[in-house]
Amino acid sequence: MSLSSPFVRSCLVVAAAAVLGGCQYLPSFPTSTDRFLGVVTPYKVEVVQGNVITSEQAALVKPGMNRAQVRDVLGSPLLADAFHVDRWDYVFTIRRQGVEPQERRLTVYFNGELMDRFEGDEMPSEEEFGATLDTRKESGKVPQLEASEDELKKFAPAKDEKADAAASVSVPPLPAAYPPLEAAR
Repeated sequence: MSLSSPFVRSCLVVAAAAVLGGCQYLPSFPTSTDRFLGVVTPYKVEVVQGNVITSEQAALVKPGMNRAQVRDVLGSPLLADAFHVDRWDYVFTIRRQGVEPQERRLTVYFNGELMDRFEGDEMPSEEEFGATLDTRKESGKVPQLEASEDELKKFAPAKDEKADAAASVSVPPLPAAYPPLEAAR
């Protein structure tokens, strides 16, 4: 029988349909991109955008400051819209693997060249913000860092009488000046 015979072709079509139809009985994999096969977690790039503004910086900004003074304290705004020239928007976002995304907003309003007011989210202190950056996991048990006198004696160097004798031999003093490296002509 050759592959061109109608019987062989119909058998191949039925076999292919059976193989493809059996795929519905494979276990379903999670559709989330967080985990692959329930074991491997792909690396996700840390994305940091905008200006980090702390509560200490926000406390320094006072009504009546000019634009340059506000920029010195808070930095350049992430959004300075041409349609809203009297408004600067500071937005900060950070997305990292294994940590909830953070987003904070602060909007500064100007009346001409002078700051009128600002409003926004509660800003963390520098210490609080630094603590959110450290995502290392604590190890369970802290090793003992002290050794008793008996444990330290195990590491004491062995007494070598030949080395002690060699150390007691007197060494002649070094000369006050060394001869020049090049021979005198």
